[in-house]
Amino acid sequence: IDFSSWIMAQTTPPTQGTTSPKPQNDRLQFRLVGYPRKHNEGRIEVFYKGEWGTICDDDFSLSNANVLCRQLGFVSATGWTHSAKYGKGLGKIWLDNVQCNGGEKSIELCKSRGWGNSDCTHDEDAGVVCKDERLPGFVDSNIIDVQMDENKVEKVRLRPVVPTKKMPITEGVVEIKYRNGWVQICDVGWTSKNTRVICGMLGFPDEKKKNQYHLHSVACVGTEVHLAACPLEFNKGNYRGRLRMIMVRLKGGAKLGEGRVEVLRNNEWGTVCDDRWTLLSASVVCRELGFGSAKEALTGARMGQGMGPIHMNEVLCLGTEKSMWNCGFKNITSEDCQHVEDAAVRCNTPYMALENSIRLTGGRTRYEGRVEVLSTEANGTRIWGLICGGAWSTKEAMVACRQLGLGYANHGLQETWYWDSSNVTEMVMSGVKCTGNEMSLSHCQHHRTVSCQKTAAKFSAGVICSETASDLVLNAPLVQQSVYIEDRPLHMLYCAAEENCLSKSAASANWPYGHRRLLRFSSQIHNIGRADFRPKAGRHSWVWHACHGHYHSMDIFTHYDLLSSNGTKVAEGHKASFCLEDTECHEGISKRYECANFGEQGITVGCWDLYRHDIDCQWIDITDIKPGNYILQIVINPNFEVAESDFTNNAMKCNCKYDGHRIWLHNCHMGDAFSEEAERRFEKYPGQFNNQIS
Repeated sequence: IDFSSWIMAQTTPPTQGTTSPKPQNDRLQFRLVGYPRKHNEGRIEVFYKGEWGTICDDDFSLSNANVLCRQLGFVSATGWTHSAKYGKGLGKIWLDNVQCNGGEKSIELCKSRGWGNSDCTHDEDAGVVCKDERLPGFVDSNIIDVQMDENKVEKVRLRPVVPTKKMPITEGVVEIKYRNGWVQICDVGWTSKNTRVICGMLGFPDEKKKNQYHLHSVACVGTEVHLAACPLEFNKGNYRGRLRMIMVRLKGGAKLGEGRVEVLRNNEWGTVCDDRWTLLSASVVCRELGFGSAKEALTGARMGQGMGPIHMNEVLCLGTEKSMWNCGFKNITSEDCQHVEDAAVRCNTPYMALENSIRLTGGRTRYEGRVEVLSTEANGTRIWGLICGGAWSTKEAMVACRQLGLGYANHGLQETWYWDSSNVTEMVMSGVKCTGNEMSLSHCQHHRTVSCQKTAAKFSAGVICSETASDLVLNAPLVQQSVYIEDRPLHMLYCAAEENCLSKSAASANWPYGHRRLLRFSSQIHNIGRADFRPKAGRHSWVWHACHGHYHSMDIFTHYDLLSSNGTKVAEGHKASFCLEDTECHEGISKRYECANFGEQGITVGCWDLYRHDIDCQWIDITDIKPGNYILQIVINPNFEVAESDFTNNAMKCNCKYDGHRIWLHNCHMGDAFSEEAERRFEKYPGQFNNQIS
C-alpha cells in the first residue's frame, strides 16, 4: 500500500507534432504519490497502456514540472525533485530524458526517448512541487488516500447470518467485492489484526472482545437437576471503568466522521499542521473518536482554516496508538505553519442507509429540489411524501443535505417551484425543528400529526445543497484591545436612533440635550470556510437607509449583548449588515466584494470585514447599567440566515468589569475555544452563565 492523491488529470493526445509515440489509450492519467509529502507535491506517475509508471530525472527541469503540474490541475510548478526524494516507485519507468519548453499542453508533446525506453532505475524517479492553486474545472487535490492494486479488494461488507433490518450491521460473514460479485474469505490464518482492519473499514474502531465471562467456573457433579445447584464462581470484574478524556475533535465537516482536526492543549483547542500528515496518523484520530480507520487524510485546510493556536506539526503515528498525543510530533513556531496548512480527516463510519428514506425531485441538478421523505403508514406500506415548508429553515436544510450525502445546505426553501416529476402531493411531515447536528430528519422534532396551514405542493420544503460552505469567526483579541467608553451627545445620534441602535430609555430623553454612554469596540469578522459568505437576499430586496446613506443586505448580522451573572440580558445592541465587504485579505487572495456604488456584498474566503469602533451602531448602549461584573457576548449570523459549515464558533464571550467610569474586558474567546474546565472557570468569574446560544 502506498499513499496517493488520486489526481486523475486526463488529456487527449494531439494528432500531430508528438515526439513520443502516441499512446494506445486515448487518455493519459497522472498522480502524485510517495511519502513524506503534501497534496501538491510527490513522485510523478503516469498511467499508460493500463499500467502506472514513473518518469526518470535525467534532463528533468522546471519546464517539465510546469507541464506536469498543469496536467495535474495546478496552475504551475514551484520546483522539482530528483533521486526518488518521495520514495522509489514500482513497475515501469515510462519516460526518460524528457525535455519540455514549458508551454506544452501535454508531457507527450515534449522530447523524450519514447514510451518505455529508459536506462534508469527507480532510484532516479522524478518528483514535482506544484503551486497550491487549482486550475478552474479540476477537482480538489488535497487528499491523501490509499493507493491499491486495482486487482485487489475494492469493497468489504458484513453479511448478517440472520437477516435483519437493524442498522448498522456489526457482525456477520466478511465478504469482499470482486469483479462483479461478492466472495467470502477463507478463515485459515485469520487473526484479530485482520479483524481490526475490517472493522476499521466498516467504521468501527476495533473488534468487540467477547471473552468477558460473568460466570467463569462451574463444577457440577452431573446429578444436579439445575445449574444453580452446582458450585459456581462468578467473575467479579471491575465495572467501574475509567473515563478517558477525549483530547481531539473534528470541526467544519458536512458529514459524521469528517472535519478539521483540533486537539486540546493547555485548556485551549488548536489545529494540527499538515506536514507529513498520513493515513496512519489520521486513523489514530478516527479511532480515538470512536470511528473506524481513516478513509482520507486531507491537507491544505480542506475543511476550512482554524483560528488561534496550531498545537502540533509533523505528527508521526504508527497506527496502533490509542491517542494522537501518544504519537511523535513537533512543537511549532509561527514560521513553521499557517492555518492554510490545517490537517483534516474523513473517517470510515458505520453504514446506516439513511439516504434511502429521503430524495430530491424537480431540481436542475442533483444538489437541489423539493424534499421528499419515505414514511410508514399504519398498515405498514411505504409511500413517498412532502414536508410542510412553514417552519423550514437553514438548520433543517443542513440535516437534509447531510442525510442525502450532498454536503452542506446552501438554502432552505419554504416554497418550491420545482417541476413536479414524481406526482407526490401529500404532506407527511410538519413542524420539523432540528438543532442542525442530527444525522436524519427523523431524528429531529416534528408534529406527531401533520398540521400544515398551506398544503399545496408549492409550499413544501426544499433545499439547495453545496459541497462547500462559508464559516465566519470573530477576531476575539481585537475586541479586547479596542474596547472603550464614550459619552456621545444626543444631537449626534439621530441616525442611530432611527436604526434602533440605542436602548429603549433613549426615547424618553430630552433630545437633543444630554448624552448616551456607549460601550464601543471593533469587530473583525473572518471567513475561514471554503465558500464566500453572501447575503441571503439579492440586491433587489436590499433596504435603503437614507440617514446613513447605505443599503442593508441583512436586517440582523450581529447581536451584541451584555449579560448579568445569571445570564440575563441587561443591555443589547445589533448590527445590520449595511456593508458586507472585503476590508483586507490574506496574502495571495484578491478582494471580491465592495459596497461602493451599490456593489456586490459578501466576504471572500480568506478575507475579513472590519467594523471599526468609531462607526455608528458599533456599540452597546450602557447608559442605564450599574457598575459590576458582566459578560459581553457577540454572536455573528445569529438567526442562521446564511448557511455556514460550523455555527458553534459564531459566538464570542468576554469577562467584563465596569466601575461606572471605565471598562475592562478579560478572557475574550470564541464560544468553543476553551476546554470544559477553562469554560467553567470563565463562567465563575462573574457568576454562573448558561453557554447556549439561544
